Amino acid sequence: MDDETRYEAVSSRDARFDGEFFFAVVTTGIYCRPSCPAVTPKRVNVRFFPSAAAAQAGGFRACRRCRPDAVPGSAEWNVRADLVGRAMRFIGDGVVDREGVGGLARRLGYSARQVQRQLTAELGAGPVALARARRAHTARVLLQTTTLPVTELAFAAGFASIRQFNDTMREIYAGTPSELRAAAAVGGRAGAGRTAAARRGAESVTCGSGAGRGSGEGHGSGAGRGAAAVRRTAGAGAGVDTGPGAGADGGPAPAGIPLRLAYRGPYAAAEIFDFLQVRAVDGVEEVRGPRGGRTYRRTLRLTHGSGIAEVDEPTGPRGRRRPPAGLVCPAARGADGGWLECRLRLTDLRDLSTAVQRIRRLFDLDADPYAVAERLGADPLLRPLVAERPGLRSPGAADPEELAVRTVLGGPPERAAALVRRYGKPLDAADGGLTHLFPAPAELTGAQVAEPVRTLCLALADGAVLLDAGADRGAAERALAALPGVGPRAAAYIRMRALGDPDVGAAAHGTGQERDGYGSGQERDGHGTVAPAAAWRPWGAYALHHLWNAGLLPTGEMLTGETPREPGPEPEREPEPRGAREASLVSDPPVHAAAGSSW
Repeated sequence: MDDETRYEAVSSRDARFDGEFFFAVVTTGIYCRPSCPAVTPKRVNVRFFPSAAAAQAGGFRACRRCRPDAVPGSAEWNVRADLVGRAMRFIGDGVVDREGVGGLARRLGYSARQVQRQLTAELGAGPVALARARRAHTARVLLQTTTLPVTELAFAAGFASIRQFNDTMREIYAGTPSELRAAAAVGGRAGAGRTAAARRGAESVTCGSGAGRGSGEGHGSGAGRGAAAVRRTAGAGAGVDTGPGAGADGGPAPAGIPLRLAYRGPYAAAEIFDFLQVRAVDGVEEVRGPRGGRTYRRTLRLTHGSGIAEVDEPTGPRGRRRPPAGLVCPAARGADGGWLECRLRLTDLRDLSTAVQRIRRLFDLDADPYAVAERLGADPLLRPLVAERPGLRSPGAADPEELAVRTVLGGPPERAAALVRRYGKPLDAADGGLTHLFPAPAELTGAQVAEPVRTLCLALADGAVLLDAGADRGAAERALAALPGVGPRAAAYIRMRALGDPDVGAAAHGTGQERDGYGSGQERDGHGTVAPAAAWRPWGAYALHHLWNAGLLPTGEMLTGETPREPGPEPEREPEPRGAREASLVSDPPVHAAAGSSW
C-alpha cells in the first residue's frame, strides 16, 4: 500500500485499516487512526507511520477524539513467522516488560542490535519505543478505570519513575495523569442521569491492542519498585479483595476493571461463544446466561499473580450508546466493527496488559475478516459458508500450555475438570463456578499423571517444547508431533489455537515446514493429491471453522486433503490424539479415576 492509497483510506474514514497504519497531521501535532471522524486534513500536511510508537517518536501526540492507541492489532502479526512477527507477539505478551530488550533478543535467538535494526526498519521504532507506547496506554486505562493512587499506578503500568510517567503522559496525551483522570470523571458525571448499564458503558475504555501495531507494554526496570504497594491496592482499585475470587459468600465478586476490547469488521459472536461454552472446563471456566446474552468467565494464571476475566456476548445488533468524547471506538460508528465488553479482576495490576492480550487472542479480536472473506469467498465450497457467517473467528487460547494439555488429554471437558480438581491451585475464595487455576505443566509431571499428558508436561516444563506467544511455530509443531501419544493432527490443532496460527488446520500432515516457508502455496496429502487448503492460505484455520460450523467436517477433525463431505452427527470435542485413550487406561493409577471423574 502506497501513501496515496493510505490517504484515500483516511479520506473515506475506512475502519478496516485501523491498526494497519497511522497518520499524523503536521499542523496540529497529533496522530490518528484512519477512521478518525475529524475533518480530513490536506494531503500536504499528512504523514504516515507504520506504528503508533513511530508516530510518537516523530513528536506527535495521540488524538483525543479517535484514541489511536485503542485500535485492534494488525492481523499481519498473526500470520507472519519471521523475526518481526515473532517479536511483535512477544512484546504484546509483555516480554519486554518482564525481561527487557535482552530477554526479548534471547527468546528470538538474535542479538539485541539485530532486533532493534529489524523493528526500526519495518515499524519505525525499536522495542523500547514500542514498549513505551503500550505502557502509556496501560496507564491511561488504569487512570480512567481505577482509583489507584497515581504514584502506585505508574509502577503498575511499568514505568521506572514518576518523572518518566508524567513526561510520557504529557507527551503522548497532552495532559498530566491527574488531568486525564479528571476528564474521565467529568465524562462519567455527564451520564449520571442514564441507566446503570449506560453509566458502565460511559465509564469503560475502548481497549484494542494498546498501540495497534506499536504493541508492547514497556520494560520492567522499575516494575518491582512499587510491586508491594500495587499488590496491596490492586483489589481496592479493581474491585478485588484478597484475591481474584473474592465473593463474600462464594458468589461472584464485584466487577473489576471495565474494558472494551475492540475488533474490526463483522464479528460472529454467537459462534465463538458456542465454541467456548461446549468446551468450558468446570472450575476454570463457565458460561452464564441465555444464548445471545451470555457471559464467558475464566480464571487466569499470570506472571505476577492470578485473575478472573469476564467477557459479554453482544446482544444482537448493538445499540450504540454515546460515551463521552474520547471513550468511543470510531469503528463502531458504522455497520461493522465494535467491541466486546470485558471486566478484569487481577491480584496484581502489573498483569493488566498481558491479561488483555491473552483475552484478545482467545476471542481472535485482531483478525482481519475482510481479508479472510476475500480469500475464502473465492472458493466455490466456502463462498456460501462465508456469506452465511460473516466475521467467523478462529478462537485462540488464554493459556497455550493449558490448551496443549487439554488437547492431548482428549475427551469431554469433564476429564480436564478432574485434572483441575486434583492438581489445580484453588482460588482464595470461589467466585461462582470458578474455583481453581488450571495446573501448570510442572504440577503435572509426577509419576501418577497419565500418559501422554505427563510426557507433554515434562517437555513443556524443561523447555523442550515452547508455546509462548512468539514461539517458532514450525519448531513447536514438530516437537509436539514427535512426542509419544501426540501425533501430527493434535500438534497442528495446538499450533492453530495455542500459537494462534491462522494458516493451520486445513492440511494437518507433514512437518509444517511448507507452511512456514510459504513456498509452493500447495499442500499435498500422502498420495500426492493437492489438498483444498492450497486455495485458502493463509487463512486455513478460518476455513476449518466454517466447515465445522456447516457440518461438512466433524468438529475437532482436521482435513486430510480429501474433499469435505456431509458427515453424520458428531459431538463437540477437542481432537483426541491417537493412542491417548489407551495410554490413559493403562496408567496406574489413572489420573482421571483417581480424581473421581466419570469417563
